[in-house]
Amino acid sequence: MSKRDYYEVLNVSRNASAEEIKKAYRKVAMQYHPDRNPGDKAAEEKFKEAAEAYEVISDPDKKAQYDRFGHAGVSGNGRGGHSADMNDIFSQFGDIFGEDVFGSFFGGGGRSRGGGRSRGARGSNLRVRIKLSYEEIAKGVNKQIKVKKHVTCAVCSGSGAKDKTSVQTCGTCGGSGQVRKVSNTFLGQMQTVTTCPTCNGEGTTITHKCSACKGEGRVYGEETVSIDIPAGVQEGMQLSVGGKGNAGERGGANGDLLILIEEERHKDLHRDGVNVAHELHISFTDAVFGSQVEVPTIDGRAKIKIPPGTQSGKIFRLKGKGFPAINSYEKGDQLISVSVWTPQTLSPEEKTMLEKLQHSPNLQPQPEKSDKSFFDKVREMFG
Repeated sequence: MSKRDYYEVLNVSRNASAEEIKKAYRKVAMQYHPDRNPGDKAAEEKFKEAAEAYEVISDPDKKAQYDRFGHAGVSGNGRGGHSADMNDIFSQFGDIFGEDVFGSFFGGGGRSRGGGRSRGARGSNLRVRIKLSYEEIAKGVNKQIKVKKHVTCAVCSGSGAKDKTSVQTCGTCGGSGQVRKVSNTFLGQMQTVTTCPTCNGEGTTITHKCSACKGEGRVYGEETVSIDIPAGVQEGMQLSVGGKGNAGERGGANGDLLILIEEERHKDLHRDGVNVAHELHISFTDAVFGSQVEVPTIDGRAKIKIPPGTQSGKIFRLKGKGFPAINSYEKGDQLISVSVWTPQTLSPEEKTMLEKLQHSPNLQPQPEKSDKSFFDKVREMFG
């Protein structure tokens, strides 16, 4: 099932300001919040969809990639299909709603739906560069890369505690992760809910920290990440692999891994969008008598026919031999520009023969008669 446009999901224009995007997300999230729609799976999916849309278009880098390349620009092995964990959504986006606004409106746990406890701090994003050949870009490729980063501590499984007995219920909030305060106002009694300052909303405190991670729940290590790169990506494009960045502290959500695409130079071809260009050098005799030659393409080598009398600057087009376009079935072409090579050294015999032909009328330039200008022809050739 194809994803809806993120701007459509939040009902904002592409030129919407950061504040307008935030307000739009808040409106949609309030409308489809699970506490307001208990048991409604469709509403829950729309809630997740809105969170996914806000995550992308509220981030300037991700928004730029999405505006240029669509969903492919921010896809990867991330949270496709709105499969984000609900706790992650509350943890990541709760700050735009104020302090536990969902709990105030709906009587629920808001961000801390899992027993009232919020998770530890989210891990930071990581950025890596991947260099791809023309062949890999044309077909798409799976890359296995090793990433040095913070990973979950294997000794304490990310809890940060020495053992289970070292984790105790917070004495301030009683394990809820929240502190409720009732105050008298001219409107009557008002109840406010804030994150517990003692345990930072986790509901527990650690008496003895894990010796391996010093209580962080994570250590510096290495992970092999599998990345599916779609066909047709371009230099400078950025892909996002959700949850493969630095591990969060004490069970917090992982950051994302941002993949910056670089293209390896090809010795014979040059990329121009979805098209590929190649400069073909032929001899004077091949240009006069015609020939059949091989040219390099992304898929290997292909034969083309050079008709007799071919002029330098002639462009041949190989249909469908370019790159596939992202998010469409379009495929570019290969354009072959002919250059007639002029010999720089001649034997005495060759020089004598050419001097005899030097003033032949058939060897003098004969401009083609056409109603089209040179620049019109160029525009036509390159579409």
